[in-house]
Amino acid sequence: MVEPSEDPELARAWSAIREGLRRDCGARLFDHWLKPLALAGFASPGVVRLVVPSDFMANWVNTHYAERLALAWRAANPAVRDVQIERASPSATRLYSVEAEAAAATETPAPAVSERPRLSSTFEARYTFERFVVGGSNQVARTAAETMASPARLPFSTLYLQGATGQGKTHLMHAIGNARLAHDPDAVVLYMSAEKFMVEFIAAMRANDTLSFKTRLRSADLLLIDDIQFIAGKDSTQQEFLHTIDELIAMGSRLVVSADRSPHALADIDAKLQSRLAQGLVVDLKPADLVLRRAILVAKAAALPGGMIVPDIVLDCLAQRISSNVRELEGALNRLVAYATLTSRPIDLAFTEEVLAESFSANRRRVSIEEIQRKVSEHFEIRLAEMTSARRARAVARPRQIAMYLAKRLTPRSLPEIGRRFGGRDHTTVIHAVRQVEKLRASDAEIDADVRTLLQALGG
Repeated sequence: MVEPSEDPELARAWSAIREGLRRDCGARLFDHWLKPLALAGFASPGVVRLVVPSDFMANWVNTHYAERLALAWRAANPAVRDVQIERASPSATRLYSVEAEAAAATETPAPAVSERPRLSSTFEARYTFERFVVGGSNQVARTAAETMASPARLPFSTLYLQGATGQGKTHLMHAIGNARLAHDPDAVVLYMSAEKFMVEFIAAMRANDTLSFKTRLRSADLLLIDDIQFIAGKDSTQQEFLHTIDELIAMGSRLVVSADRSPHALADIDAKLQSRLAQGLVVDLKPADLVLRRAILVAKAAALPGGMIVPDIVLDCLAQRISSNVRELEGALNRLVAYATLTSRPIDLAFTEEVLAESFSANRRRVSIEEIQRKVSEHFEIRLAEMTSARRARAVARPRQIAMYLAKRLTPRSLPEIGRRFGGRDHTTVIHAVRQVEKLRASDAEIDADVRTLLQALGG
């Protein structure tokens, strides 16, 4: 193949053709679709080879501009009969681009600083890896996120972060964006919620301008989509997202997706899309345990403005009594500090109970009898159905009693209602179970350890 750098006439013709396309098509369309075209010389006698970064762009240009490009080439160089438009081979090393040369001669001079970072999303500066407190429940997720942000080659191109609300998924996604741009300021890093993806896609369809939407997303070096569960049941949006994933992977770009459940547990999501999401690295952010909640509070308290001090006993109280999610835990600390500042009162346990009474109560109510039964069954490795069965074998009866004890301690349900939830038992059975477990905790270290573990797991 004749290289364009070895054929000045070919290069001059391409420069003139580009200028004509920019003038005729308009700067917006040219910049989106035609500017990335690069001249790669003759593919065969009389056939000029043009390459673009992706299959998607190659298909689009072939569909909409192949004939026009061929006519332009025939007019500019009689030796050219046709054009061949395809994706650039990863091994190609001598593609000749006349962009800089053409810009210097006929276009507005290129800025000294690359314009590509301007395409990137804005990320929260406070959400960094350094400020993400690590514990056993999120260590793997943090490591995977840091890996995804690094410039090194990876064995996977898709990261799927799953976890309940407020466990740190959004923090990690912003941290990935901040870290990637720190490594490579010229990278195009885009972040949006799945809801925004859907809204923008629908708006683009209504405006008959889906090309701009697709081009922006598929030009990303790293795309981050938060809360993917919100496109459930939206068939056209799911199909567009599936095509976006395929194109990004084909281009060697990276994708990070978050959701509140695993890919295969997403309801009303196309099976192909579920499969694509599950093909990469799937990482679970589990609820923060007591140790991690305490560590998060210590880190947040150390960063409080004005040198405000929150006593350790108050931090312990917050960590023990607010277990729903990290976001609510941080919110409770912020509210406590704000009230103390406004009222000029010291932060102590009495003040904490007063200010956060509603939060403490809400966290107690969130533990359901069903959740307690499930946790106890898992802990003692018995079937969930045994919680309501009539079996009296100790291997079943003891866990059932512990579950009743926890239901009395952690929920606002009455004794008769607790009894009904355990297979229609009488309230006196619940009273007996509570007294029995209290007695065993005082005399049996193993039972006490089991109950402590379950209390911690349930946030009690």
